[in-house]
Amino acid sequence: MNTRDLLGYAVTALDRNRLRTTLSLVGVAIGVSAVVVLVALGEGARRYVTQQFASIGSNLVILFPGKNETTGGFPGVAGVPNDLTLEDANALERGLRGLRALAPVAMGNETVAHRERRRQVAILGSTEAFREVRDTQVAHGSFLGPRESERAAQVAVLGAKVAAELFGGESAVGRVIRVGEWRVRVIGVLAPGGMQVGLDMDDLVIVPVKTAMRIFNRTSLFRVLVRTGAHADADRVCPRAIEILTDRHGEEDVTCITQESVVSTLSDILGVLTAALAGIAAISLAVAGVGIMNLMLVSVSERRSEIGLARAVGARRRQILAIFLTESVLLAALGGLAGLLLGWVAVRALAWTYPAFPAAIPAWAAVAALANALGVGALFGILPARRATRLDPITALSGR
Repeated sequence: MNTRDLLGYAVTALDRNRLRTTLSLVGVAIGVSAVVVLVALGEGARRYVTQQFASIGSNLVILFPGKNETTGGFPGVAGVPNDLTLEDANALERGLRGLRALAPVAMGNETVAHRERRRQVAILGSTEAFREVRDTQVAHGSFLGPRESERAAQVAVLGAKVAAELFGGESAVGRVIRVGEWRVRVIGVLAPGGMQVGLDMDDLVIVPVKTAMRIFNRTSLFRVLVRTGAHADADRVCPRAIEILTDRHGEEDVTCITQESVVSTLSDILGVLTAALAGIAAISLAVAGVGIMNLMLVSVSERRSEIGLARAVGARRRQILAIFLTESVLLAALGGLAGLLLGWVAVRALAWTYPAFPAAIPAWAAVAALANALGVGALFGILPARRATRLDPITALSGR
């Protein structure tokens, strides 16, 4: 019996019990589609994180107060022994080599208002260097300049969304708004930038860092952002920055991370999470395998006379084994292909609904899901196939 005969025989056998065959196909399809969709979500999350950091360049260094022993993340800082101050930022700017720009950052939330329109937004205080550090573009007016930063001028640059909500179609440049209890003059409006590493550049107000610290009555900075001259310089900046601040504070109480370490750590975390989700989804494939095994066991019981006749005319046990294994593997293959199609449709629908989220099915995930389905078909088809080979031909022919 050649391969063509085996496939034809398997298709005929499966076609006899269409309802049971369809139910088993659905089980395998659901399992495979669950695997590929969850892997696509994990891969999309990894790509999204990478794109977010890539949008601001690859040579970014971030310093924040508080010592954290785990590198590569944004931990919550508890019990900070010393604040990170503007004087610290100035010392870093003097002591670090190979810098393109260094921007101190102070942040908080406050209500902004223009006439009867008001809403609460993120207020970011920084200097003119923030524009280069975060590659920020201005659509109208100008960005913060050295004078505004040094004199703590009461000026602001609005995100595109904030400007639209406060002024509608009118020009915001030159107008006066209130930030909390402070009156500030709008000197510029940012070009639409979307989300950048968790910060919505369209939904914030940028003011001079000294002005922000007065608004929030603070003396400490939220972060210090450093843009190095080249990607290779980023790894050399952190040790030197920690050395400078340790000398100033008398202890090592700051954390310095590079963009590459953040991306690497988050990619590793998301990779493990994706694998875990795929493993959980693969359990449904095992359940589908049990369904295939039950179908094949019933098929063996119903075809005892057929098996007995085949044995009586000279069919060997390995040929009977091949017949039933071919049926189970074919069933798993058809279900796997249907599952891949279903998963592809689901991922495409997700990408269409949320175009900013780059969900995609990696080629390895599609191959692995189909291979697992075939493996499940073969594994759970062995028991029924072996049972078929052990039937006594005379007893099987009698239908008992």
